[in-house]
Amino acid sequence: MTRRERLLATLNGQPVDRPAVNFYEVGGFAVDPSDPDEANVYNDPSWRPLLQLAEEHTDLIRMRKIKLKPTAQNRHEEFFHTHTYSQNKSRFMRTTLRVAGRTMTSLTRRDPEVDTLWHVEHLLKDLDDLKAYLELPDEVWVDEPDIRPLAAAERDVGDRGIVMVDSDDPLCAAAMLFRLEDYLLLAFQEPIWFHRLLDKLAPHYHARTQQVAREFPGRLWRIYGAEFATEPYLPPRLFDEYLVRYTGPMVAAVKQYGGYVRLHCHGRLAAVLPSIMKMQPTAIDPIEPPPQGDVQLADVRRRYGRNLVLFGNLEARDLEYLAPPDFERVVARALREGTSGEGKGFVLMPSASPYGRTITAQTLANYETMVRLAHASSA
Repeated sequence: MTRRERLLATLNGQPVDRPAVNFYEVGGFAVDPSDPDEANVYNDPSWRPLLQLAEEHTDLIRMRKIKLKPTAQNRHEEFFHTHTYSQNKSRFMRTTLRVAGRTMTSLTRRDPEVDTLWHVEHLLKDLDDLKAYLELPDEVWVDEPDIRPLAAAERDVGDRGIVMVDSDDPLCAAAMLFRLEDYLLLAFQEPIWFHRLLDKLAPHYHARTQQVAREFPGRLWRIYGAEFATEPYLPPRLFDEYLVRYTGPMVAAVKQYGGYVRLHCHGRLAAVLPSIMKMQPTAIDPIEPPPQGDVQLADVRRRYGRNLVLFGNLEARDLEYLAPPDFERVVARALREGTSGEGKGFVLMPSASPYGRTITAQTLANYETMVRLAHASSA
């Protein structure tokens, strides 16, 4: 089988020659190791063997965001202003929002040694900020999705893999407006106002998903944000209220046009898996093992595997810090539990990938173990 055929067969619950193996962001993100930019961690020589390993020996899933083009009706710049600057080699972006007589700001920082964005200051600080935010006209979010970059990525990857549309959901967008503690207080203590926020954001996500799913049908999507409604953040009773109610229509839209949804949810799954199944996603990731998660892969396979493709369940921390013999045992167990008995399909995959400038010899060896054991397995 080609790598593309293997992934599509897995998503459709069809027989495969071996379990698929994927490195998540490595081979998923669009990176350029030849870019000399000092903020590009991937130009460090230690990254090249790992990037090559992913390109040549894994079942590639290109993760691509939806490109949005402002329409003539878009009023974003009327209310939001951004200013970028550098300081001590770090790059900052300050966003200022002026609406309903209030001025609100957020600040992000990007450091040269790690490929991540730090949220130094969040846009909304309290309920009064939220009330002002809700005064924004809907035209602020009027954009036109452009599927041409998705189609180009698909042509580029060819039979080496597939493209996955990568989208957050309304809950993720709402929660990220606040510091985590402020979001949790609002979700607990002000459910009416939090629902108003979700009701404000959701229609734009639903319309965008519907359009892209229709114009780019039959593809895999990753929809993320569910962990904001899991323990220890929120009790299971709020998962249906804040997640299923608003993300469910996105799942339905993708499936309406023959697509596949991989619901992304870190952390504790045990109490919310029944609610996740109500949305009928095609797959779930990353099914973290204890202590980060609270379910065993074998149990999820036995209870839900007939209807759900499982992606996981290797911890990113283990990839970087476990000695190769110990990591090999972890990989062997994941392959055994992910493919034993009856089930729709399994993809061996870590929960995340390194984001620092240097890939150690041990980390590379552990990635090589993933490939070796997956290629030696029969599904």
